[in-house]
Amino acid sequence: MFARLLRRARSALATWPTARGWVLATLLGAAALALELSIGLAGGFLRPAPGDWSILPGTLLLALFVPAIGEELVFRGVLTPGREEQPALWRAILPSTLLFVLWHVLEALTFMPDAAVIFLRPDFLATTAVLGLTCGVLRHRTGSLWPAVALHWVEVAGWQVWFGGGEIAKALG
Repeated sequence: MFARLLRRARSALATWPTARGWVLATLLGAAALALELSIGLAGGFLRPAPGDWSILPGTLLLALFVPAIGEELVFRGVLTPGREEQPALWRAILPSTLLFVLWHVLEALTFMPDAAVIFLRPDFLATTAVLGLTCGVLRHRTGSLWPAVALHWVEVAGWQVWFGGGEIAKALG
């Protein structure tokens, strides 16, 4: 089983999306971001902020490696089967999406208690589910991990710089 999961992750990392795959990623990503902005602004966990441009380079770098590549490798690279393994989209992506949402709850309840004020909010968890579903669809449809990494990266960096997420990042040290 471990060998199969390793092959799955290796395949997701080694596969580069086609131009159509990137178009799909752009369209689905834009739709997901619009839905998540609606949820987050209505619920109040997203708060437009002027944006601290001085933190942008560090935020971009950190967001790429910690949530984007790290979480996507686990939840979409290892835990989400590709189409050749599981042709049924929802059977492929629902389990990893549920685990992705629960992972954020676990983070808040264990080693990131300062994040609990955000990570345990229903609106945050709803946007996390939308992100997980979208990244799962992208992984399943393109066979690649990279569109999911790109979406996750843009989302976290944007949240931290322009929508109040930087406060959490500062609190976490």
